[in-house]
Amino acid sequence: MDIKDAGDIAHRMVREMNKAVIGQDEVLEQMVVALLAGGHGLLEGVPGTAKTLLARTLSYVTGASFQRVQFTPDLMPSDIMGVNIYNTATGEFVFRQGPVFTDILLADEINRAPAKTQSALLEAMEEKQSTVDGVSHPMSSVFTVFATQNPVEFEGTYPLPEAQVDRFMLKILVKYPDQQQEANILDKVESGFDAADLTTANLETIVDTSSLERLRGIIRQVRVEEMVRRYITQIIQATRSMPQVALGASPRAGVMLLLAAKAHAVVSGKEFVTPDNVKTMSFPVLRHRILLNPEIEVEGKTSDDCLKELLLKVEVPR
Repeated sequence: MDIKDAGDIAHRMVREMNKAVIGQDEVLEQMVVALLAGGHGLLEGVPGTAKTLLARTLSYVTGASFQRVQFTPDLMPSDIMGVNIYNTATGEFVFRQGPVFTDILLADEINRAPAKTQSALLEAMEEKQSTVDGVSHPMSSVFTVFATQNPVEFEGTYPLPEAQVDRFMLKILVKYPDQQQEANILDKVESGFDAADLTTANLETIVDTSSLERLRGIIRQVRVEEMVRRYITQIIQATRSMPQVALGASPRAGVMLLLAAKAHAVVSGKEFVTPDNVKTMSFPVLRHRILLNPEIEVEGKTSDDCLKELLLKVEVPR
């Protein structure tokens, strides 16, 4: 398997997911980028925009094991990670794994749980292990979290801790489909598609977990010229000097942008990273890593608006 083969597989994954999810082409591509780059994805959108269906469909086409956790205000860390249970027959404690021990975990409505529970995922997302009662338990080598959240102004939501947000490679905005796409959704349902039963979409499994590991290895081999690496550094540095921004992107953001640009290059059918790959991925990689000044938010500006201005000012390498 080479870079071209990896690109073909990525295209097939996106095309296959399109059978179940209509009108979210950019979202599908970014989810595949996160998966191939070995990162996690935070899906933000209003209820009913297929966020849960997106994660379920991705696990189906990758042949990965899948678990879903519904985050609620009373959810405890042990509900996610697992717990030691005393076995009266043996007189020993036995670890009962939680849903986090899977390939793809859907943390549904993650911002409805308090910070303590949200933070329980930090070790798993960073180190692919879970420590319970002082004992570390290894997790899947392809462990990936896709979390969904409603916009923070919705009732009953908690803002994610900064450390938690920073563990997500991409923040992916899930928007409403346009009128024609929404009509196509109704046509698909009328023809027999049931979102609760993905077999009705006639999906095929494109890869397995061992192939996914190889794909991730190939992604890291994608060449990034020095001038493109310097371009990434300039973008990250520029976020810290913008007057609209109270807190700029960290060095980790630069690493995430590099890896995401590599994966996007492969998904785009290229064998090397171009400045366009970097610019495209700057939005999902950085929109949740910069903190705007309150007066800018009052004016109605978003992180994406500020990033557009920034990218116009940073010189693009030729």
